[in-house]
Amino acid sequence: MLIPILITVAVLIAILLIVISTRPSEFNVKRSASMPFPAPVVFRHVNDLHLWEAWSPWAKLDPNAKNTFTGPPSGTGASMAWAGNKNIGEGKMTIVDSQPSELIRFRLEFLKPFKATNTAEFTFQPQGGQTVVTWSMFGKNNFMGKLVSLFMDCDKMVGGQFEKGLASLRDVAGEPVAK
Repeated sequence: MLIPILITVAVLIAILLIVISTRPSEFNVKRSASMPFPAPVVFRHVNDLHLWEAWSPWAKLDPNAKNTFTGPPSGTGASMAWAGNKNIGEGKMTIVDSQPSELIRFRLEFLKPFKATNTAEFTFQPQGGQTVVTWSMFGKNNFMGKLVSLFMDCDKMVGGQFEKGLASLRDVAGEPVAK
């Protein structure tokens, strides 16, 4: 009786491993929003990490998070580390490329609740008197990422936060920036 149970468990584990291995090895989450401002106006709110608290959806998930800034105040080399509750975890983001009013690229290093390193980008496309802002995050799915993707839809979960963040960015972009 024990041997058939062990064989069944082994077969089920093998099937699960096969299913996990067939999951995509890369992910990409992307959302866009049109904003009634010229690109430089919106760009400054993303390029200066000190301004993220006003519009970032994760800042609203944990208003008591501890943020630490290093490097220049904005642009390439600017960095922000955060440590917060279970909703935002712990990590660090660093601007690795900043092309005024066109592109900002980040290196995202997540430490908690899981370790991962991904890339995030913001692009700013003038369109008439407005700017289309696209926020994307992409990276590799390791074994654990593939396993988690069986139970959680990263595009839906993170994409929803991107949508909230872009809406908040639109709300604050027209406001004067305090120095």
